[in-house]
Amino acid sequence: MVISVVGIGGLGKTTLVKKVYENEQVTLPFHCSAWITVSQSYKMEEILRKMIKDFYKARKGIPPREIDTMERTMLIQELRQFLLELRYVVVFDDVWDMSFWSIVQLALPNKNKGSRIIMTTRDESVVPSDNQSPFYHVYKLSHLSLEKARELFCKKVFQCEGGICPSELNESSNSIIKRCGGLPLAIVTIGSLLSTKQKVESEWIKFLDSLTSELESNPHLQDITKILSLSYIDLPYNLKACFLYFGMFPEDYFINSAKLIRLWIAEGFVKEMSGKTLEDIAQDYLNQLIHRSLVQVAWIDSNGRTRSCRVHDMLHGFILTKSNELNFHWVSIQNCSRVERIARRLSIQTNVNTPLQSITSSQTRSILILELDEVPNSFLMTCFSNFKLMKVMDFEGAPINCIPKEVGSLFHLRYLSLRDTKVQILPKSIGKLHNLETLDLKSSLVSELPMEISRLCKLRYLGAHNYNIDTKYSIDSRRGIKIPNGIRHLESLQKLFLIEASSATLITELGSLAQLRKLSICKFKKENGMDLCTSIQKMRQLRSLEIIAISEEEVLNLQSLPSPPPLLQTLSLHGRLEKLPEWIPKLKSIVRIVLYWSKLMEDQLKLLQSLPNLTSLSLHDGYRGEQLHIEGRSFQKLKELRFQNLGGLNRLIIEEGALPFLEFLEIAECPQLKEVPSGIHHLKILKTLYFTEMPTEFVLSLQPDEGPDFGKVKHIPSVTFRYRTHGEHYIWYPLGNSALLKRLRS
Repeated sequence: MVISVVGIGGLGKTTLVKKVYENEQVTLPFHCSAWITVSQSYKMEEILRKMIKDFYKARKGIPPREIDTMERTMLIQELRQFLLELRYVVVFDDVWDMSFWSIVQLALPNKNKGSRIIMTTRDESVVPSDNQSPFYHVYKLSHLSLEKARELFCKKVFQCEGGICPSELNESSNSIIKRCGGLPLAIVTIGSLLSTKQKVESEWIKFLDSLTSELESNPHLQDITKILSLSYIDLPYNLKACFLYFGMFPEDYFINSAKLIRLWIAEGFVKEMSGKTLEDIAQDYLNQLIHRSLVQVAWIDSNGRTRSCRVHDMLHGFILTKSNELNFHWVSIQNCSRVERIARRLSIQTNVNTPLQSITSSQTRSILILELDEVPNSFLMTCFSNFKLMKVMDFEGAPINCIPKEVGSLFHLRYLSLRDTKVQILPKSIGKLHNLETLDLKSSLVSELPMEISRLCKLRYLGAHNYNIDTKYSIDSRRGIKIPNGIRHLESLQKLFLIEASSATLITELGSLAQLRKLSICKFKKENGMDLCTSIQKMRQLRSLEIIAISEEEVLNLQSLPSPPPLLQTLSLHGRLEKLPEWIPKLKSIVRIVLYWSKLMEDQLKLLQSLPNLTSLSLHDGYRGEQLHIEGRSFQKLKELRFQNLGGLNRLIIEEGALPFLEFLEIAECPQLKEVPSGIHHLKILKTLYFTEMPTEFVLSLQPDEGPDFGKVKHIPSVTFRYRTHGEHYIWYPLGNSALLKRLRS
């Protein structure tokens, strides 16, 4: 079934669909889901790749690496094969092109399994007509009635008053609501602005006068643009700069919040405050923009942090009209020939054949390159040789393979991202960048940093890792970066991810990084355990710690940590443990624990069950015993639990009262487990149950009608079995699927 939601911009199409899409009662019957933002400048191959990645992610799987080089036909085949036995739901948000549906429908199999496709658009002519099929539906969204508009307005403005408007503000409130014309975006934006002001009649009449003046001053502008202008004018100066910065990204672009914060800091938008880090202050800026409804939250993680955000496309258009005020220039390559005047900030987007050489302004401070097929070497040389005032250079995902030595001449550079590029070597001149705060090398090919890196005393973020996703996850699939001795000088570091434990000196020097919030270290050896514990003891701000041994059999000697970092939220240990470190059960702030290859003989669940804030626990080859026992009243906040590759496990017992909030349970490659976990029927709110590569008799026992254990899992909305085909390719089979039964019996 195809459902199209049609209406003008700002009417709430995306909000409405997202509300439905995120409703668990609606989505639980589906085996997988994907949300795809299309917009005007989409590439069909990228749309197909995003669908594959989202569907694999929904099934907790790893997409085939070759999808990055697949052509359209192969991508369509991959999607059809993946979805063949599944009931899926996919949202295509903001469709503009009439040819979009004719192509994308080829990738979506119709096997009468109750799948759903939802599209949002401003133009009814670009979506399937409800005259074409009884399974095509068009829902035309209307403006809000005055009653509903008032309800939304009061909910936004008078939240502390229980959504009730004081009588003395009734008249002015009604006038403001009418001015918004029943458009939710206008109502929410104005409402968020008014919620920050005094709720007195004189102030509101004054605001109404300014709104009326704004709407009448320029009859050529749409009312919504004038309304947005008032919210922009009301922003403090530093927030205006942060808000305008969203114009540096394409329309409907999902922006990583941590990256955005680092960019704001590098641009100088974030002002220091006593007792707060720049990152905390910038996060507060972002929260203020969200509270004012100028920025939308796209993804919140399990810790409640905003991980990605975006701006509404109408707000994006408004930002572009205002960008000249701070010398922002959004530049598409096809228009770069017109960039002759001074452009302090450049965002270079889209792909056409117009040469980049026409961008030569020596006054440029920032360059962001987004989704380009080609970046000429001559343009790179211009960037590094001519732009002496450069503060920000973001080449994430750009097709470049080297950085010239001239980078050392960019004395003012604060932000350099080579993430997801083919760059292999950093020149020694990198050590001259004394103002550099961010060096992002994640998913690049850089494997070693030069000695000169120790001179970068202002460095706050150093990220580097490369996953080898061609092979099944192993120690060797995590490639860190070699850092020379001298890291003790980088005392401003907040995040250090992912480095190799190359020497005992390096491990000791980590103790000087007292500001670290995130540390990830690999190729770790047993003999360095005590030194690392001594260093970690000094990191009182640490929130995330990952330690990866040099081999799966290498022992992680981590007992000597009597007082672990009090704010630690995430702990990931990859390597053998002789016993569970005594300090782990004392982590009162811990939210997530991952234990890979710990191979413990003791039932560590008994030691972890009382952690007050633990929401996610994963054991991969973490236990060599035959039985695990989850006692009643244990794991009172746990939402996700994974047991993977527990070769000796033959019985799993779950007592009544345990795991009261568990939503996700995965049991993978436990060949000795012959029956479903005892007590699984006690998990009343369990939503998703995965079994991977489990014995035939185990799977058959759970099948409807004939399986003796079906009654124990029939209350779980999604029960899925997956089997590896080759490499990391899997086929997913829902409970009761005929193809699964045929496979098991053949």
